[in-house]
Amino acid sequence: MDAIRAKIASRAIGPGDRLPSVRGFAETMSVSPSTVVEAYDRLAAEGVISARRGSGFYVTGSIIPPMSVSEIGPRRDRAVDPFWISRQSLDADTSSLKPGCGWLPTDWMPNAALRKALRSLARSEDALLTEYGSTRGSLTLRRLLLGRFAEEGIDASADQLLLTGSGTQAIDLICRFLLHPGDTVLVDDPGYFNFQALLRAHRVKLVGIPYTPAGPDTAAFEAALIAHKPRLYITNSALHNPTGASISHQTAYRLLSAAGAHDLTVVEDDIFADFEPSPSPRLAVLDGLDRVIRIGSFSKTLSASVRCGYIAARRDWIEGLIDLQVATSFGGPSPVATALIADVLAGGSYRKHMADLRQRLSQARDRTAARLAKLGITPWIMPRGGFYLWCRLPDGLDSADVAKRCLEASVVLAPGNVFSVSQSAAPFMRFNVAQSDDKRVEEALDRALNQTAE
Repeated sequence: MDAIRAKIASRAIGPGDRLPSVRGFAETMSVSPSTVVEAYDRLAAEGVISARRGSGFYVTGSIIPPMSVSEIGPRRDRAVDPFWISRQSLDADTSSLKPGCGWLPTDWMPNAALRKALRSLARSEDALLTEYGSTRGSLTLRRLLLGRFAEEGIDASADQLLLTGSGTQAIDLICRFLLHPGDTVLVDDPGYFNFQALLRAHRVKLVGIPYTPAGPDTAAFEAALIAHKPRLYITNSALHNPTGASISHQTAYRLLSAAGAHDLTVVEDDIFADFEPSPSPRLAVLDGLDRVIRIGSFSKTLSASVRCGYIAARRDWIEGLIDLQVATSFGGPSPVATALIADVLAGGSYRKHMADLRQRLSQARDRTAARLAKLGITPWIMPRGGFYLWCRLPDGLDSADVAKRCLEASVVLAPGNVFSVSQSAAPFMRFNVAQSDDKRVEEALDRALNQTAE
């Protein structure tokens, strides 16, 4: 009964849809047919479903509840639920410490450059401050992005680039454009937890691909293509979230070859590109935006308050995505946001800001790794850049238990299984090195580790 209710609540089945046969559902649930008959009879008595003589059972149209995204998919302990983790980080008060969050501290951001750009915007034409954004977004910002693409070797034009309200909105638009409920999507395991949360809202099946220091496990990737026939694969190629790894040339080549053979579309989130000391392989560069869609945003490098993302893809797909963005947002991102970002990117201060950030993060990474080593916490790898350390806890401790204890001390952590579709990352924890310098983080971790081990 709970399984049927969950399918209805997630919109996997809706009013008028036929339920699985008694025998088929019994096999799926590993129960006897008589158990399914009783469950169907009870649901029919409640008015959730109705029987049609000689045809089977169908969902009624009278009591479909509002969709609860958190209820879609397997139930998880709150400590490893993507929605709960996001809420803890976003809603934590200023006194809380957030070594588990996914952004840099306020005083690490280019605040002076942002204020200077804001002053310039205040003198702009009134239309910039009051009107809707154009459907593709600021041409000035798109040209700046195309210049950066050209430096990498991507030959793209302005009609292959769409600005969006955020990086998350970029993925949402792509999912609306390419996916249907019930489709299969491949994600990295471990991988960015909000990919999982968003995909759950689209009612698709997630299949995790084990991630290695050289990128996704290509044997597992190729096997999943055959077994599951996925529509989409979503990944970070550079400074992967949460592991910090970067894909190798050999892995990128095998991945793209397999994707081409199985008609798979790849979404490459390049949000951490500017944190790399030198460029690593990019799927979008190797593919030329044929089968690969590149997305990105500026929330990690410039401001999470001034939201703007982008999608780079085939021309014909961009046209369809524009219509979707008009339907869901009525136009592109805020002209104020795009003008501000363009102003900062065009100025000489941005490259210096990123150079300073890379050096500062390198030092913070070494300090954090040394502090964690004293507690028996060891990095899976030492990343080339970025601000994440993916670490193994001592003695096989469950990171969810450690995170719960640290939360009592107002320290918000990111336990491993929040990133894992297969729930196989319990011994791991992701640390944001820029948010881990406070001595209270080490103290809270030390207490939690000792309490959990007892």
